[in-house]
Amino acid sequence: MVTDLLDACVLYPAPLRDFLLNLACSGIFRARWSDEIHDEWIRNLLQNRPDLTAAQLRRTRELMN
Repeated sequence: MVTDLLDACVLYPAPLRDFLLNLACSGIFRARWSDEIHDEWIRNLLQNRPDLTAAQLRRTRELMN
């Protein structure tokens, strides 16, 4: 099975992140990322989406891990 590193640019938009994670969960590939990648997409999303909270995105991060 192929392992792919998912960068912040594909984790930031929720629809793309969800699509890629669904593919990974179906076994098409193994998705990986680092803590730094998580920090980057969360930081940028909080900056651009004031309606979201850090707690909400921490929950997303926990579910992804």
